Amino acid sequence: MEKFKAFLRQIAPITDVEFEETILVFKEINLNKNDYFIQQDKICRHIGFIKKGTLRTFYLNNNGEEVTSCFCTENNFTTSYKSFILQTASNLAIQAIEDTELLVISYDDLQKLYAKSPLWQSIGRAVAEREYIVMEQYASVLNNETAKEKYLRILEEQPNVLQKANIEDIASYLGVTRRTLSRIRQEISK
Repeated sequence: MEKFKAFLRQIAPITDVEFEETILVFKEINLNKNDYFIQQDKICRHIGFIKKGTLRTFYLNNNGEEVTSCFCTENNFTTSYKSFILQTASNLAIQAIEDTELLVISYDDLQKLYAKSPLWQSIGRAVAEREYIVMEQYASVLNNETAKEKYLRILEEQPNVLQKANIEDIASYLGVTRRTLSRIRQEISK
C-alpha cells in the first residue's frame, strides 16, 4: 500500500486520512503467470494499479496473430482505457507475463470517488493525461524509430521486461520477426 500511496502523492497531495478513506474501495487481486486481467471482446470493468509484476497488452490482428502493444510494469495503472471509459467490449487483452499483484477499483466505485472527491477528480485527470502522453510517445516511436532503436529504448527504459517477456512478445512489440530480433540482439552485444 505504501507504493500506491507514494505514487498518488506524486500526482496530488493526498493525506493519510484521505488515503485510508478511499483505499477501502480498492481490492487486492493476484494473477498467476498467463492469467488475464482483461480479455478481448469483454467489457473492462476495472482499472488496476500494478503493485508487483508485469503484464502485456495485446490484440489479434487480421491474421489472428497476437500483436503486443504495451508492457505494463510495477507502480503504474493498467486497463483497456477505451473499454473502461465507454463500458464497451475491449479490442485489447491484458495478460500477466509473471505472477502479478494488483490493486483494482471498479468503474462504478471510481465514478463514486469522482463524484464525492475533487482530489480523486485531479488524480483521475492526471492519470489519464499520463496515459495519453505514453500512447503518443509510443505512436511516435512506432513510426519514427528503427527496430534497433526501439530495442535500445526498451533496454534503457524497461530493462526488466527484456528478462521477463518471451522473445515472440518482444519481437511483436517491436514490429519485427523473432529472427530479426535475434540479429538485433547480436549486433548490440558486439
